[in-house]
Amino acid sequence: MRAVVQDRYGPPEVLRLEEVERPVPKDDEVLVRIHATTVNRTDTGLRSADIFVSRFVTGLLRPKRKILGTEFAGDVESAGAAVAEFEVGDHVFGIKPWKFGAHAEFICMRESATLAHKPAGMTFEEAAAICDGAILALGCLRPTKLRKGQKILIYGAAGSIGSAGLQLAKSFEAHVTAVCQTKNFELMRSLGADEVLDYTREDFTKNGVRYDVIFDAVGKLTFRRCRGSLKRAGFYLATDGFQNLPLALLTRIGGKRVVFPIPPRYVKKDVVFLKELIEAGKYRAIIDRTYPLEQVVEATRYVETGQKTGNVVLTVSRDSGT
Repeated sequence: MRAVVQDRYGPPEVLRLEEVERPVPKDDEVLVRIHATTVNRTDTGLRSADIFVSRFVTGLLRPKRKILGTEFAGDVESAGAAVAEFEVGDHVFGIKPWKFGAHAEFICMRESATLAHKPAGMTFEEAAAICDGAILALGCLRPTKLRKGQKILIYGAAGSIGSAGLQLAKSFEAHVTAVCQTKNFELMRSLGADEVLDYTREDFTKNGVRYDVIFDAVGKLTFRRCRGSLKRAGFYLATDGFQNLPLALLTRIGGKRVVFPIPPRYVKKDVVFLKELIEAGKYRAIIDRTYPLEQVVEATRYVETGQKTGNVVLTVSRDSGT
């Protein structure tokens, strides 16, 4: 099968497409023919290993797992003897964190893992762009018990995690302020944002507004900067920056709390929850650009500009899956 591989850390150019052995499913696994996958922040960070601690996951000197990619959508090619939930031909979507392997034509997944039937009416490309951002956003939002009428500000609301967090917050009936660039205002409003701010023109920490939750979806803020904009029992949600870890271990800081879900949890029930949310019309995939698998280097370069809106998708086959 074709797969994108790397045998050393470095810039996007270390990635190359080559033929590798197709995986064989165990009794409790399915073999999925991948039609679409994504390039996300996790992929770029692990590929470059600029943050050295990531090498304890991927290999100190060289990558232990040569095929990156976590999110995918496709159809079941074959199923192990013990598999009951899925059949050959079923359209599925999911995520394979920690072991990766989605930047390829095939991947094996345990039946009990983060895998579900693809939402009705959704293309493979759209389904591939669901799990990573949404599950990371869920992991941040859940401890806040966000509810109707509470005010949340999402910084970096146009990205994969941010656009997911916006939609999830609206599904909880919260009042959402989306912070992004002006060019994304229309998209933010279409996703349900109650207010939108351009971070290049307005500093939300100086407008006197207090929020129940401030969600830094792009790792650009600090708790110190945001603390004055939080209500007394407010939450600061961090998605990046290990300086947030010791703060998150403290129960409260002046009545306020830092949430930094490291390591993030990926469970099947969350994938099923997202499927149900999509089919209820309360969530949709946001796709910025789509590249063929052969252009993975170009796709990766674009992700690393930090300017993508939503997700960047790699197509592995031309079947849309609708």
